[in-house]
Amino acid sequence: MAFMRLSATLPPLPALRAFEAAGRLLSFRQAGEELLITQSAVSHHIRQLEDSLGVALFIRHARGVTLTTAGARYLAVVCQAFDLIAGATRDVRGQAARRALKVSMVPSFAANWLAPRLARFAAAHPDIDLTLDPTLDRVDVAGGAADIGIRYGPGPQPGDGLVGRLLHMDRLAPVASPDLLRRGPPLRVPADLLAHPLLFTLRPFEWDAWAVAAQLDLRGARTLQLTDYNIVLQAAVDGQGVAMGRALLIEDRIRAGLLVRLFPGILVETPRVAHWLVWAEARTCTPAMTAFMDWITAEVAAPLVAPPV
Repeated sequence: MAFMRLSATLPPLPALRAFEAAGRLLSFRQAGEELLITQSAVSHHIRQLEDSLGVALFIRHARGVTLTTAGARYLAVVCQAFDLIAGATRDVRGQAARRALKVSMVPSFAANWLAPRLARFAAAHPDIDLTLDPTLDRVDVAGGAADIGIRYGPGPQPGDGLVGRLLHMDRLAPVASPDLLRRGPPLRVPADLLAHPLLFTLRPFEWDAWAVAAQLDLRGARTLQLTDYNIVLQAAVDGQGVAMGRALLIEDRIRAGLLVRLFPGILVETPRVAHWLVWAEARTCTPAMTAFMDWITAEVAAPLVAPPV
């Protein structure tokens, strides 16, 4: 067994622990019971400490002990030092217990739905350090670039190395600003859409799905293709054309009167146009991953009218 050289200036830790307990309890016997050592062992540690300091720390009586003036001063400093060590230890353990989680998603989902609800997740899971990665790029979740991806579209495909959970099947319907509806041309039936610019993202698969349900041929439509759905929504609010409304992301604008849902009798729901949670097929879900996916699934299932807090 290897022995560590003792410090020339610091007393042995067992002696300090015995002194702190005996000084706090004013009893060698009770200190021994707390430290799970004998009373004589406590007395030995105290004597060793007094010898190293060159000063008496206790006055021994037949029925107990009291601290000397030097002992009382020293006890205050030792207790403060132990408190500092205990606090630092809690901090280090707390940091070690924290769990990191990186989630990738399209910016429109992050801005319009997730961001207002993040305070609820932080309150429910204060031990998880959540990093959000809003991006239009297709992040390599299977390769470990993110722990979880929130994808919009048809979900995981064979051979892509991903496992998926359906988060929300969106209800699709065109939307326009009240100003555009006032200006015209009128929008009474789906065919009237061909008289207006249609606001597309780079992959307008939701328009394709809705057009099939509405039995509308969009090949003759005027289109304005925009990079991100956030820009599509802003252009619609500004009256620049008609956007395809994704129910999960537009409810706030509908309630505020910034957008109006068109042809509400034709609402499309399909897992091919949905939000999916995806993660690498080759990995086991961590507790942090499971906690986030369970939380967001419950949030999405909550009534849309429930305001974030």
